[in-house]
Amino acid sequence: MDEKKEWYLEYEIHQNRPGLLGDISSLLGKLSINIVSINGVEMSRRVMLIRSKHDDQITRLRAILDTIDSITVRKIREPKLRDRLAVMHGRYIERDTDQKKTFRFVRDELGILVDFMAELFKKDRHYLVGLRGMPRVGKTESLVAASVCANKRWSFISSTLLRQTVRSQLADDELEGGHVYIIDGIVSMMRASEKHRMLVDEIMRLPAVKVVEHPDIFVRESSYTLDDFDCIIELRNDEDEEISYEIVETGFSSFDIS
Repeated sequence: MDEKKEWYLEYEIHQNRPGLLGDISSLLGKLSINIVSINGVEMSRRVMLIRSKHDDQITRLRAILDTIDSITVRKIREPKLRDRLAVMHGRYIERDTDQKKTFRFVRDELGILVDFMAELFKKDRHYLVGLRGMPRVGKTESLVAASVCANKRWSFISSTLLRQTVRSQLADDELEGGHVYIIDGIVSMMRASEKHRMLVDEIMRLPAVKVVEHPDIFVRESSYTLDDFDCIIELRNDEDEEISYEIVETGFSSFDIS
């Protein structure tokens, strides 16, 4: 007997007739498959997390669902992080079609963004996240909230959240595990001393989660590249907002980088 295993089920509804969900729920029950959670996404899709003891139960489920004319099964697979968040929040996380490791959010989606980053922050190994966004969109606040949700402590290596922070050393307890290190790419690369940059290099070598705000400036002014990042997150006030650093090129005298 296999251990209980979770699966992600997504299907598109062509005819939302009365009793459709009940029929599918009954089918799951007859196959001894439990529904963990369920939600609707967009206008015509339903997503579920389900749990089964045997893989062949899922194979039989797929075969039966394929015979139902009013729906089309889109996915049955072991759940990924994006799948779990779709079920939790009832919406998909948008991913760049060309850059698969780039994920896009707008300010109205701060809740799902925090949950997404919290799952990333739970990693206990080297993991480098880049966070793009214009001023006052909620970048740093979301990082702190995600750290709390992940039960991780956060350390600002450089920041402008309350006042400009430029660290040149860390306390002993900040080198212990369970930390998320937050670096402002503009402050660290364009305003800081060589001693601070040495600390950044030390942080980047730690087997821990690091987040770099303004990663494009960070890589432009350092030896790092965007290929070094495991994930890039873009946060906008609305879908049409352009993330631009043109004013940085002229000295960022009026660019509020917090």
